[in-house]
Amino acid sequence: MNSNRYPPSPHRGVNTLVPGALVRHPTETDWGTGQVQSVIGNRITVNFEHVGKQLINGDVIALVPLDEA
Repeated sequence: MNSNRYPPSPHRGVNTLVPGALVRHPTETDWGTGQVQSVIGNRITVNFEHVGKQLINGDVIALVPLDEA
């Protein structure tokens, strides 16, 4: 039985994100670009331009990696 009140994200990016990666939040665009600080399990700490450090649950939010071209 799943006691989590949120369904798992179908795009779990936790395994592909590493410290230093640049990301954006899929629904909070005003937060600006974020830099991943740490990834521990499904817990992702990101330092965003406009709101500072945020703890993201990777099971709920699929952060969008930014291409570094």
